[in-house]
Amino acid sequence: MPADYHDILLIQLGDIGDVVLTTPTIRAVKETYPNARVSVLVFKPFGSLLAADPNLHEVVETTRVRGSLFRRLYEFWKFALLLRSKQYDLTIDLRTGDRGAIISFLTGAATRIGRQGVANQFWHNWVFSQIIQNPEHAAPPVHPGADQSLRVVRELGIDTRDSTPKLYIAAETRHAADTLLAQAVPGAKNGFVTINPFSRWKYKEWDNGKWGEVIDRIWEAHHLPAVLIGSAEEALGCQQIASGREDRVFNLAGKTTLAELAAVISASSLHLGVDSAAPHIAAALDTPTVTIHGPTDWRAWRIVDEQHRVVSPVMDCLPCNRMGCEDSGKSRCLDGLDDAPVIRAALEVLGLGHKMHLNRMHGSLSANE
Repeated sequence: MPADYHDILLIQLGDIGDVVLTTPTIRAVKETYPNARVSVLVFKPFGSLLAADPNLHEVVETTRVRGSLFRRLYEFWKFALLLRSKQYDLTIDLRTGDRGAIISFLTGAATRIGRQGVANQFWHNWVFSQIIQNPEHAAPPVHPGADQSLRVVRELGIDTRDSTPKLYIAAETRHAADTLLAQAVPGAKNGFVTINPFSRWKYKEWDNGKWGEVIDRIWEAHHLPAVLIGSAEEALGCQQIASGREDRVFNLAGKTTLAELAAVISASSLHLGVDSAAPHIAAALDTPTVTIHGPTDWRAWRIVDEQHRVVSPVMDCLPCNRMGCEDSGKSRCLDGLDDAPVIRAALEVLGLGHKMHLNRMHGSLSANE
């Protein structure tokens, strides 16, 4: 790869978790081309998560336009003209979809890097100037989730020593989240845990009653309230968990922007949840996590250590990577998962955090003596 690229566009048209896990790739590109303007294209409103990233020159957002075919073509063409006006000289599409390939071509960039997709995408050979075929997975300690996109740019000689996903919170977003917490969660400044009980995929979810048991045990052990987070569509389900626990559970589902949600997670002592985007956000903000995995293989996406735990049923059929048992949308493995291992992991991580806090305090006092 030449050393004279000036305007680089990374295309990441995945979900929220994919955007979070792409941050090491953004960092790798900036480290390799420190004088270049590095931009990223994502779906709206995911770009708000990257707005404060110091490695980015610009975050560009696109939407899935609804309406007639004429309207969709018109809006897409306007967007293509906007991208073309930015005069990128290098685009790297980190996924294999057709939309990213078309957008890459329409930017007019002289160098357009794509990734090998399915066999019937032969026309990708015409829109990309180079296609990365079968990029190799990196072994630990490279973050497995981050490697999903890092292995693409690694084939181009672009890499970073630190593969840890990292998010940054803008000052105004932090202020908005602090104001919301002060109004909605009494005593939030003394600590709280965040919980995302729901996923866009029902086969990844756990029983609401068991979440209630986890909340009660954390309250009894540490007197920490739980802040339930999620989308507006998940607010009713969160309210069902909170019912009867109004002194220790506060429902913020649907009450934050995506960026504010990240700021709320970053302020929490622990994040608990199912396999979704929120645990990726939490880990990228250095918030301890306990994540429940059922059919999906956590080893492909997460790092597990003292600060970040995964609870998964012990069954011979796991991980099956199916959408529930027999692709039914319902996972018997999660239905049968007891609350005890989740409670144990949460209390252990919270206990470790308390010890670390005491150690830091002791170190500060020793330094002042």
